[in-house]
Amino acid sequence: MSGFKASGFNLSIWAVKHRAIVIFLMLASLFGGLYSFTHLGRQEDPNFNPVIMTAVVAWPGATTQDVQDQVLNRLEQAMQELTGVDAVRSFARQGYGGLTLVMKGGMSGKQLEESWYQARKKINDIRHQLPAGVQGPFFNDEYADVYTALFALQAPELSVQELNDYSSQLKKQLQSVAQVGAVDIFGKQAEQVEVAFSSRRLAALGLTPQQIFAALSQQNQLTPSGSVDTDSDRVFVRVDGSLRTVEDVANVSVSAGGRLLKLSDIAEISYKTADPADFKIRYQGAPTVVIGITLQKHGDILALGQALEQRMTQVKAELPLGVTLTQIADQSTVVKQSVWEFEKVFLEALAIVLLVCFVALGWRTGLIVAASVPLVLGLVAMVMYSVGWQLDRISLGALIIALGLLVDDAIIAVEMMVVKLEEGWDQVSAAGYAYTSTAFPMLTGTMITVAGFLPVGFAKSTSGEYAGGIFWVVGTALVVSWLVAVIFIPYLGTLMLPKNLAASSDDHTKNSHAKQHDPYDRPLYRRFRGLVAWAIRFRVVVLAATVGLFVLAIVGMGLVQQQFFPTASRPELLVELRMKEGAAFAATEAEVKRLEQLLKQDADVKYFTSYIGQSSPRFFLSLSPELPNPNYAQIVVMTDSMVEREAVRGRLMRIFDDNLQFPAVRGRVSRLEFGPPVGFPVQFRVMGPDVDQIRLIAEQVRAELHKSPLLRDTQLEWNEQVRSLNIRIDQDKVRLLGLSSTDVANTVQAVLSGAPVSQIRRGEELVSVVVRATPDERQQLDQLDGINLFSASGAVVPLSQVATIEPSFEEPVLWRRNRDVVLTVRADVVDGVQGPYASQQVLPTLQPIIDRLPVGYRIEMGGAIEESNKANVAIAQVFPVMLLVMLFFLMLQVQSFARMGLVLLTAPLGIIGVVPALLLFNTPFGFVALLGVITLSGMIMRNSVILVVQIDQEISEGRTPWDAVIEATVRRARPVILTAAAAVLAMVPLSSSVFWGPMAIAIMGGLLVATGLTLLFVPALYALWFRVKPPTSATIAATEQPT
Repeated sequence: MSGFKASGFNLSIWAVKHRAIVIFLMLASLFGGLYSFTHLGRQEDPNFNPVIMTAVVAWPGATTQDVQDQVLNRLEQAMQELTGVDAVRSFARQGYGGLTLVMKGGMSGKQLEESWYQARKKINDIRHQLPAGVQGPFFNDEYADVYTALFALQAPELSVQELNDYSSQLKKQLQSVAQVGAVDIFGKQAEQVEVAFSSRRLAALGLTPQQIFAALSQQNQLTPSGSVDTDSDRVFVRVDGSLRTVEDVANVSVSAGGRLLKLSDIAEISYKTADPADFKIRYQGAPTVVIGITLQKHGDILALGQALEQRMTQVKAELPLGVTLTQIADQSTVVKQSVWEFEKVFLEALAIVLLVCFVALGWRTGLIVAASVPLVLGLVAMVMYSVGWQLDRISLGALIIALGLLVDDAIIAVEMMVVKLEEGWDQVSAAGYAYTSTAFPMLTGTMITVAGFLPVGFAKSTSGEYAGGIFWVVGTALVVSWLVAVIFIPYLGTLMLPKNLAASSDDHTKNSHAKQHDPYDRPLYRRFRGLVAWAIRFRVVVLAATVGLFVLAIVGMGLVQQQFFPTASRPELLVELRMKEGAAFAATEAEVKRLEQLLKQDADVKYFTSYIGQSSPRFFLSLSPELPNPNYAQIVVMTDSMVEREAVRGRLMRIFDDNLQFPAVRGRVSRLEFGPPVGFPVQFRVMGPDVDQIRLIAEQVRAELHKSPLLRDTQLEWNEQVRSLNIRIDQDKVRLLGLSSTDVANTVQAVLSGAPVSQIRRGEELVSVVVRATPDERQQLDQLDGINLFSASGAVVPLSQVATIEPSFEEPVLWRRNRDVVLTVRADVVDGVQGPYASQQVLPTLQPIIDRLPVGYRIEMGGAIEESNKANVAIAQVFPVMLLVMLFFLMLQVQSFARMGLVLLTAPLGIIGVVPALLLFNTPFGFVALLGVITLSGMIMRNSVILVVQIDQEISEGRTPWDAVIEATVRRARPVILTAAAAVLAMVPLSSSVFWGPMAIAIMGGLLVATGLTLLFVPALYALWFRVKPPTSATIAATEQPT
């Protein structure tokens, strides 16, 4: 029987009649998808452009205040002239400082490159305004690279020179490996030739340090000696005498009292590392050099991992005796495990979806829906491969999100075919009717769902850039699923569905054409029909109850903890040690060695790597770089699993909390976090013009934060002053000696810290020659006044004769933000508490302090809540565009302002199910859960628009509005419930994911409620909105009779 005549072009009928083309397209989708999927690049996290650039300056001898006022202030002014600046942070220390330029999130790579170029240009323009003696600025904007692999190179038997040489050779070998981007060496100790003199001995010989400086620099100058042009060629003349070895330095001649002395006769010459060091790395408690390798742009991290493994096998076989090379970070293995875990979750979700289809639709129909999944995924993989997308945490999660949605169109299309076949239609007519009745509503519903992801895809924030791939992957999957539903599914339906489905569905009729069968005249449907009739009869009650539940859910959201991004499931721990400001590098190193002894004894610690003086290389996307700081150290502790990680973390936290074993250290133990870097989860910035006033306010804030049971380890970013010695020079006496303040400063500098006066050329390396006093003279503060000054006439005068030395205190560090002095009060949260939630709870307790703030002072919130708010604001800015796109597709479909408004009102109702689900599973609401709510709103409106279209279609076929609402709801019940069940159950495996769990729980809870709302609330709302009147008693009786 044919109950359908096509009017106009029908894509499904075309597909059924052009089977060879459709079969070709299906095979191309499968094999092309398989090829594309196996060749997609793989990464742990998506490509991400960090929006920071750092600049470091040095000004030896300057105070913290001088560095701030005379150097950094000028740099800050120049940086604030750039467009797109979010913040300019700077720190000043004694003798050096640093500046961090933070741009607004969401800028493209090209825009950032242009910003970094403009930053360099502006600073170069003002370089002439910087004081004499300032070194730098030295820029770094290469924070986008995450090191794929880190190797620890150790050689206890080799000298520092030999280890440095070997690491450089190894770097050359690794640079030729396929897919390698860059190879960097960390922890390489600077070599120097030290010339240590005794000022007393120099005085006895009538020598000054400046004579040693002059002898070394003049001996080693590379000056042209000319050339001779002969009849045939040009011959260059070289004067030999440059310094190339330690022996050459020792043999430099110095004139003293009419005699020539070798430098080794009057000073101790040694080849050593720079002292004090500024950065050291230790692996398993022993010194090491770390070699870091990055992946080239758009490379495959798994391919790089395999190539490195092969090359390292060869390298290790050629290592000299006593040299070891150990891999301490391996992103390729992490990505391989991550991809497999997501593939496993994906396969589990796929199995659940297919099981739902088989059980609810029967094996034939279920098989058709199941066939749509590899077809859609194959086409999506081809798109991803062609545009250069990669498999990473975001794209894989997006595919799992899409899995619960991409079968919707297939279920709707095949279910409509089955209904028409059960009514006795032929296969081609059933396919054509399914296209005519569902294709356009499915397309508009799909586009509405895709539009729901617009804020994520186009949010101008770091979070938006991190997670923006969800929009593109999910959008591609949904559009492709619609194409599969209207082209491939009709063909598969005609191939697999029986032609006489009406006969097999009608137990009372042997001839399927003798009686037209109504598939909705079954006990379950009749009971549901009565429930829908009750809902529209008592529509006010249903709507009032829904509104009440919605209000209750909004109130309940206040009980749900807020979150930015969840904690990572990786097994590493980051242990940070901070000494008091002004602590020596050696003191920090000593504390690190003590902690290393404890870690060696912990059976749950697999291995550990210590970084002294700055943080580790960026082996994880969310790591925030720590600029050079002698009182800082970081230890990366590796465990075997999350269980061991938590056990080690608990023990270390108890050690630091007791404050007995490490009283001089502020220790922090943290897990790796997903998303953009945040630092301490709770931060309050105290800002203003005066340092002392800021200290007072910050102490009050810290006291309030310390009272909160939600927080632990409350601390100030900086506070303590440090000792200094001020040399007050008697200018008259100095002038009588023929000297100046600069001469005195240079002499003191030479004695205490030394001065690099020359370089020896060793192969490709340049090694500094540093002249300074012997340790017994330079390391005793009480001997400072005995430093000998040499007058113009050659007389020797102790420093105490022309100056007085006064002990003093000064600021060791000054932090500024946008040119305001800032002192950050920061804290960690106790387990089970989220940073944004804790900040919100603590803020009211700070209100009395905020109310009493003097003019020009303020307190700002930082940490996780600041980044979360930035992400939310960026998403909110795209919401009008999202709404406009949704309204466009709604209007395109329903062509009625009333119907458009009705559908739009259903969008936020998923919150009624989201809040109880989050509270039940104690799951925080953050950026990832917000993605679930966005997904949910699109799914609800998709179902609502299809239902509204179905109601209008029933009315157009001659039913009364009352019957049309009921029958349309009954007819849409099965596909709505099936698609909801598929989506909800597909989220079950994902709910255990650390990263995607909050989103899965939000979708599951919200969709369960949304399904009921679609089937009861929407009919009641439609009846109220369009004033649908109940039928007469006779009509009701007729309706309730079986047909």
